[in-house]
Formats: sequence, C-alpha cells, structure tokens
Amino acid sequence: MSLAADLSSKFLSVSEPSPHVLHVELSRKPVNAFSVEFWTAYAALLDRITHEGRDVRALVLSSAIPKLFTAGIDVADLGQSSNEAAPIDQARQALHTRLHLQEFQHAIGAPERCSFPVIAAVHGLVVGLGIDIISACDIRYAAEGTQFTIKEVDVGLAADIGTLAYLPKISGNGSLMRELAYTARYFSAAEALQLGLISTVVPGGREGVIAKALDLAKTIASKSPVAVSGTKRILLHSRDHSVAENLEYTAVWNAAALQTSDITESLKATRERRAPVFSPLSKPKL
Repeated sequence: MSLAADLSSKFLSVSEPSPHVLHVELSRKPVNAFSVEFWTAYAALLDRITHEGRDVRALVLSSAIPKLFTAGIDVADLGQSSNEAAPIDQARQALHTRLHLQEFQHAIGAPERCSFPVIAAVHGLVVGLGIDIISACDIRYAAEGTQFTIKEVDVGLAADIGTLAYLPKISGNGSLMRELAYTARYFSAAEALQLGLISTVVPGGREGVIAKALDLAKTIASKSPVAVSGTKRILLHSRDHSVAENLEYTAVWNAAALQTSDITESLKATRERRAPVFSPLSKPKL
C-alpha cells in the first residue's frame, strides 16, 4: 500500500513520488488562504502521518496553485470567527482569544513534531501566514521569482503564529529581519537567502523548485531514519538550550540511539558496495 493512501483531503493533496517520501500540496483555490478548517486539517495530516507510524523519511510541502504558495490567512474566515458569540466580559474574551491563538500556533508548528525532515518548496507569493508555515519547516527552497512579505503590520497586528518566534533563531541578519517585519514590504528570493530564511534559490518556477526539493527529500530518505530523526531532535533542542544542556541531551539520546542496527547495516553496505536497507522507525498502526 502506498504511504500516501487515504491521506489526501479537501484542501491537501498527498502523493508518494519516491520510496519513503511524501509530497503534500496545499490546494485551496483560488489563493490557498487559510481558514480554520484548512489549518486544522494541515496539522491533523502531519500529526497523523507520525502517529500511524507510516514509514515516511522526508516530506516536501508545496502549493498546487501555479501562481503562489499562499496568500496567508483567510480574512473572511477571520471575520466570521470574531463575530461569534463573545464571552460575558473582556477578560473572558481575552482568554478565549489566547486559546484560539495557541491552537493556531500548535497547528502551524506541526512540522517540528514530525520525526522526519519537512522541506518547503515555495514559488510565487508567500504572504503573512506563509512565512509562519515555512519557518516551522526544516529546510526551505524558493523559486527565483518568489516574493515574500511579513504582512501582519499592514493589517494592524504583530505576527503571532510563529514568524517572530522563529526568524530570530533562523536569521543571522537581525537588522534586515526587523526591517521586513516593521515595514511589511515585499522581498525577493535573493533577499530571503540573505536573511537566511531559505537555503537555495532555484532557477525557474514551481516545477523546478518542487523537483529540486523532491530530489533532496529522496537523498535524505536514503539515510538511516534513526540518524536523521535523532539529528532533527538534537538540532531542535540545541536551538532552545545552552551548549552544555544540549551536549547532555545528546549524550542521553545517543546512549539509546547508538544501539541501532542501522550502524551495522551502514558499515555492511559500504563493504558490499550497495545501498543500505533500513527498517522503519516504528511498527505501522494502520
């Protein structure tokens, strides 16, 4: 059975372009605007893949819409949510809003909960929430004509779903990062590379950047899933902790991980001049 079996839904198209690699395409016409239903389904999909123990070792996230990655939040849906019956007073309203924002943040942070790397392949426009979405991914590629904007200040708020939390960790250029966040101006793939938001600018458009990302995913999927998963966890821990704390974490993690049969298989495959064959990380629950 395909790893992608039964995963596609109303706004998300899922395929398995190569063994152990999934391709998830955002597909809510006309502009991939994120409603509550959309971002809830997005998080549920990524969490489900890991929960069901599907033998996924890399995932590429892209857009099925030729002209853009996403236009960001669905403003019409946002308006409907704010018009819902409000609690009795402002304090209760604030608590209600806080819970909603935390649920939204948790959803968009779903790539970090995956045991495998998630690679974003973007093209066209990446607006507002699009920056939040790709910032939570492990690796980000962009087609050369991609245009980005941290749009939130233009609608009267500070970006609150991840951009302002992730970008200071991602970027080595704090001045440029603040300029873009304060002004909401559009910036190019070249500037995104300068910012550190993306690692590669791919010539061409949608097809080119997706092909490049899928090729990278295929390479990653050929590696030990124990090693790749462990590397992801240790890097995430390192981002949020001191060197000493991370070294302790790594020692504890590898005390268990070094017992993997993947090491023996890697060495044996090298001697026999063949590609290694690795077992899934966990037993499927399907």
